[in-house]
Amino acid sequence: MRFARYWWTFGQPVHPRDYLRHGLLLTALKYSGDVLLVRLATGSFWTPLDYLRSVPFLLATRLEGAPGWVLPTMALWTLPFLWAGISLTLRRALDAGWSAWTTLGFFIPVVNYGLMAVLCLAPSRAAPAPKERPRSYEPRLPSALLAMAAGVLFGLGMVVLTVLRLGQYGLALFFGTPFAIGALTAFLFNRRYPASRQESAQVTMMTLLLTAGSLFLLGNEGVVCLLMALPLGLVVGLMGAAVGRAAALHGHPELPPSAVALALVPLGAVLEPRGVTGRVLHEVRSSVVIDAPPLEVWKHVIAFRPLPEPTDLVFRLGIAYPRYATIEGEGPGAIRRCVFSTGTFVEPITAWEPGRRLAFDVTAAPPPLRELTPFSGVAPPHLDNYLRSTRGEFRLVPLPGGRTRLEGSTWYELRIAPEPYWQVYSDWLIHRIHARVLRHIEAESEAAAGSW
Repeated sequence: MRFARYWWTFGQPVHPRDYLRHGLLLTALKYSGDVLLVRLATGSFWTPLDYLRSVPFLLATRLEGAPGWVLPTMALWTLPFLWAGISLTLRRALDAGWSAWTTLGFFIPVVNYGLMAVLCLAPSRAAPAPKERPRSYEPRLPSALLAMAAGVLFGLGMVVLTVLRLGQYGLALFFGTPFAIGALTAFLFNRRYPASRQESAQVTMMTLLLTAGSLFLLGNEGVVCLLMALPLGLVVGLMGAAVGRAAALHGHPELPPSAVALALVPLGAVLEPRGVTGRVLHEVRSSVVIDAPPLEVWKHVIAFRPLPEPTDLVFRLGIAYPRYATIEGEGPGAIRRCVFSTGTFVEPITAWEPGRRLAFDVTAAPPPLRELTPFSGVAPPHLDNYLRSTRGEFRLVPLPGGRTRLEGSTWYELRIAPEPYWQVYSDWLIHRIHARVLRHIEAESEAAAGSW
């Protein structure tokens, strides 16, 4: 508990020797966990040099062919260390008499290593005491409204830059933007009114919700995508709020340094490399046991009759769901068409083994969802080829008693960052789609087998 309080709270100053000592301890813990996860998943050895290599290189080499749980697990494992790094770096910068905005350098690749090295050597200096300001309701409300307005405008501006101008759903949008919104909002709120951490967090969360609501009312996004992005935005936004509040309350309330620091976010969006995502081919596999022989199940795999309209809330919110499938021809080269609520998947057959295996490529695919919105024609760019199915396969495994285990797999690419976060959603949704198809095939096969 002593270490936890020191790493993840803001109560104690961090001196040079403590910053080095705890930084090395956290680095050793993080590295040990990464080595174990990569070893369990791929059998390869994660070296310290891997941290200096690019993400595309690592995805194409170290994590190639890794199971689907690896990236989300590594992301979750990273979060507490990320927060500890922010907390320690922020308090070390303040202890050295620097601006709290220096903490933003912690997120810049290569620069962060130099910053941490300098902070290990910079001597402690007495920080100026926070200005004593009366706590009253009158200055709180205008400060909060000004802070929220600035945060919302910054967020909308970043959406225009990253999505509409650059066409990129990357770390600058989903990580840098909420962090900057939190930092800007808490900074402006605390410049005139010395708010508590709880008050700063409340105003920051309200700003993020208002930003999401503005995107919805302006017709840029629908409910489903905003709800999926909100958990990440809130967590990262609160991290930024801690930095902004510290910058305002510890003798650095000037606007120019904050403007320079926040300018790094749009600059990072412009400089963010393309092709970081979409390097991993994710597989989602689902199965069901059917009380019918493989050859009977096969008839309902290659094509199946229309399914009833779904009652599942996920599909009613707009996620694409399968309706029926048809087949044109037999054997490799035949064309299977799986009709979804948003359009048709065109699936040329690549493997045709009756009663055993059906495999196909995906040459055309509809949008993964229809946005839930009161406006017509809302089609954000991320619905077009940012989640791309590449191929699929059904495997029929005979079981004792004339039963069959039917396995279905979908392979897909994901071009939205941070990829581990969005993979959790996409894997879960594809499992739900699989379950709808497999249960329907199960019902059809068992009904046909029972009519013999």
